[in-house]
Amino acid sequence: MTPLIRSFRPRSWRPQSICSTCTYRSTRVRHQATNSTPDESKPYYVTTPIFYVNAAPHVGHLYTMVLSDVLKRWQLLKGKKAILLTGTDEHGMKIQQASAKAGSDPKPFCDKGADIFKTLAARAELSNDHFIRTTDAAHKEAVEYAWHLLNERGYIYQSKHEGWYSVSDETFYPESQVHLVLDPPTGRKIMASIETGKEVEWTSEINYHFRLSAFRDKLLAYYAENPEWITPQTKMKDVVSAVTAGLEDLSISRPSKRLTWGIRVPTDPEQTIYVWLDALINYATAAGYPWAPGKEHAGGWPADVQVIGKDILRFHCIYWPAFLMALDLPLPKRFLTHAHWTLGKQKMAKSTGNVVNPFFALDRFGTDTMRYYMIHDGGIDNDADYDNAFIIERYKKGLQGGLGNLASRITRGKGWSVRRAVERFAGDDQSKLPFGEEHDNRAAILEFGKLVRDFPQAIDGRMQALRPNLALKDLMNNIYAANAFLQAQSPWDIASKLKAGDAVPNADSAEHAERQMDYVIYLCTEVLRLSGIMLQPVMPAKAKYLLDMLGVADDRRGFVDAQLGADKDYGESRVPLGKGQLGVLFAPLTSDS
Repeated sequence: MTPLIRSFRPRSWRPQSICSTCTYRSTRVRHQATNSTPDESKPYYVTTPIFYVNAAPHVGHLYTMVLSDVLKRWQLLKGKKAILLTGTDEHGMKIQQASAKAGSDPKPFCDKGADIFKTLAARAELSNDHFIRTTDAAHKEAVEYAWHLLNERGYIYQSKHEGWYSVSDETFYPESQVHLVLDPPTGRKIMASIETGKEVEWTSEINYHFRLSAFRDKLLAYYAENPEWITPQTKMKDVVSAVTAGLEDLSISRPSKRLTWGIRVPTDPEQTIYVWLDALINYATAAGYPWAPGKEHAGGWPADVQVIGKDILRFHCIYWPAFLMALDLPLPKRFLTHAHWTLGKQKMAKSTGNVVNPFFALDRFGTDTMRYYMIHDGGIDNDADYDNAFIIERYKKGLQGGLGNLASRITRGKGWSVRRAVERFAGDDQSKLPFGEEHDNRAAILEFGKLVRDFPQAIDGRMQALRPNLALKDLMNNIYAANAFLQAQSPWDIASKLKAGDAVPNADSAEHAERQMDYVIYLCTEVLRLSGIMLQPVMPAKAKYLLDMLGVADDRRGFVDAQLGADKDYGESRVPLGKGQLGVLFAPLTSDS
């Protein structure tokens, strides 16, 4: 049966009573948007997935939050208006069962869970502009509005559905995607999803369906036109393969006698809207859907990047674009799909208890250190194994021994002035390089100068490719290179000879030797300044302190300033740089255990 496609005019539908329990308020219903070109005022819009509140968060949730936050903050760094959405998914069978098990009504159960995720976002220094809950009244109205449009356009029909259903995954699986396995904890033989390993049960019921099969060709055409829509590329290939193999129509409601906790079908209170149709709409809800004319893009839609875990790829990159196509809404511009964190090489999962409490980790190592570790070690292509020993190693090598060491050596060094070096060489070019053709280290100095000049654009390239992990590793490699360069050039030897009044090799005079010393200091100081600017999205507090140590003005900390020689006015510390731990960027850990 082919879908009945109708020409929909927004003004032909008016708010009205649509069921015995729900009445639209005219002040909330706005007009449908079409695929119009975003105006210049559209902010850069980043979303996390919304998190289930059936159990407490683990560090995998922290990772998703931080990854999304870094992408948003990078856009702010580049001078763009950007917004970040996070929130909680609070409907569905999992929540209904979890609240019952906890001896609570669903709403107070969800309130408690949402508060925990809000607290985690705040503790992680998330710069989110919205925290959405699927129990919000505005979201309920948006879902009901979308249902009416899908129904009017002929994309929804009612029929009997039979299949293997996973309560944990909140989805039906076809016969080809389930198999018989032995459940280790119970010793039972169960049917489970091949993809997730979650138990499935045979279900037969009457419900509503979405004509997902009608979008196979349109989805494939979109994927072909947008080959980099999903990062990493392997996940793009997985989605294309799945859709090429064929799509079955999607069951989008459950009998309300079985699923009471959710948004009821507006025209049929005996059915509850499928949790994934409900949940996915949240990204548009937070951006103001349904929009008033002329305001289609003011809230950020279409999303510029949606960050998701690999386990929810199918829902976001097959179901979600099909829903949006049916609603005649623009699709998200890109998806970043990350891998999982494991513990002892086993996937972290709330259901098994194999998790790391993110609050404990943040309390122990500090917010900036955990943000650094999450981005540096977190997997995009492949899973990453979490270990406290790895955090300590990253801290000692990268933060304390790398960045912190370079900052201390430069800002607390004897025999030179950072401000003098900046005054001498900021904004200068190689025409005044104080190293002649005969100087032993000229080639190494020129090579390092090129590295300093080029690396901000290289880091930005990584970020534009949605690879914050590689961007951070590249940045840290430049920190290590600066430490090695400083060690090789040994400016303290020049300072010592100048103080003693001794001649300096390859220098015509004391003033010439001082300029050579200052140029080395200047290049290393620029590495610190550029790194401090670009580390702000990853480690907001520590990056700020580093830039304060260098005396960089508050209004000279954007990406536009991240160019060799762009700032001529820094060099006088804004914080004490005394002895001992005073003015130390990364203090020694109190315990390695």
